[in-house]
Amino acid sequence: MRKLLAVWAAKASSVVGRLMGKKSSSSPGVIALKICPNLIKILSKNISKGVIVTCGTNGKTTTNNLLCAALESKGYRVLCNRLGANMLGGIATAFAQACGIFGGFEADYACLEVDEASTLKVFDQIRPDVMIITNLFRDQLDRYGEIDITTDILNRAIKKAPNLKLVLNGDDPLCARFGIGADAVYYGISEPILPQTDDAKEGRFCPVCGAEQKFNYYHYSQLGDYYCPSCSFRRPKIDFEVKNVSLGSPMRFTINGEPMELNYKGFYNIYNMAAVYAGICALGEKADNFGSLLESYRPQIGRMEELDLGKPVILNLAKNPAGFNQAIATVTADKRRKDVIIAINDNANDGRDVSWLWDVDFDKVSDENLNTLTVTGIRVYDISLRFKYAGVKVDFETTDMKAAIERALSTDSEVVYVLVNYTALYSTETVMLGIKKSLGK
Repeated sequence: MRKLLAVWAAKASSVVGRLMGKKSSSSPGVIALKICPNLIKILSKNISKGVIVTCGTNGKTTTNNLLCAALESKGYRVLCNRLGANMLGGIATAFAQACGIFGGFEADYACLEVDEASTLKVFDQIRPDVMIITNLFRDQLDRYGEIDITTDILNRAIKKAPNLKLVLNGDDPLCARFGIGADAVYYGISEPILPQTDDAKEGRFCPVCGAEQKFNYYHYSQLGDYYCPSCSFRRPKIDFEVKNVSLGSPMRFTINGEPMELNYKGFYNIYNMAAVYAGICALGEKADNFGSLLESYRPQIGRMEELDLGKPVILNLAKNPAGFNQAIATVTADKRRKDVIIAINDNANDGRDVSWLWDVDFDKVSDENLNTLTVTGIRVYDISLRFKYAGVKVDFETTDMKAAIERALSTDSEVVYVLVNYTALYSTETVMLGIKKSLGK
């Protein structure tokens, strides 16, 4: 009876939330768990083949949703928290919404994006069969603390699932460390691609002995071919190896020799694709249709999402130094004349501490193809000050995203990039869709 009441309450809450214009991706599950605290544990018995979770600082939503699409393309029924609500309430919402009115459902697999800090609570309710860890960077310091706190939480969560198979980014020493003594496979990019300029490396020091690591080459932050000169820790043997990378449009590369083509931007997305390929294989499934899946897949909201508003407007979520640096690299790689809009909020879901702005290479925003730079968001003056110290001229300051986009659309630029952190994402997409509708597109 508790299970039924919880499911009905979640469904009713979802309907009310949508009528109010909300996503209702998490709060229905929070309500359901108050009625039936072990709801996820009960409902997870309806999953017949396996549960795969995706954790990591960046790339969770893209990886999780593409994995879901890959399994669905094989004819499987898949439960997935597609909107990225990755704490306990969001996962409970996904389970409750999958249920019929009698509280049951059938699924072959569950693909669950899980917030790193929530893994202990989630793993108390459901024991995954496969766990992907994409990368570990500094993120929301007031919530997560430093990376060693996050790695400790993940270590404790992994121990709760003794039969767990790990799929790890072998290019990230902070991820690879979880594979020591575990059942693990690794994916990585096995050739230097990007200019070998010095970058801020989160994992500069060996996670085994503490000595400073050396790199044969690196891609960005601490990702690359690393080794410790003081002990045996080094980049592991890569099971799912990316090579032959071409960063044109579309991007092309191979995974274990199989040609792939990617129709959207961002070097970091190659890592996401490799993680999905490895995850499918770790489940015991074949990745034989993976190349064709990439050709048809479109990224989720704010993952280099492009709308035609008279000129291309590209929306991208970037919420920490590593993510912003990669977004900026993607922007500067585009040689079209461009307007750039950057929005920074400091709501609870963003993290109140915005000191991370000083770890972003904002000086690289300014290049010969930059037309105008606009800053906006709750912390508009903080980001404006950061650009002043970076030596980059800000053309406009505003707290009105619609005005910022409309101004950019009125210039002679060829493309507009809008880089936002988390709580600015959905409101910005709403503004963009409103402009698109007004244009009759």
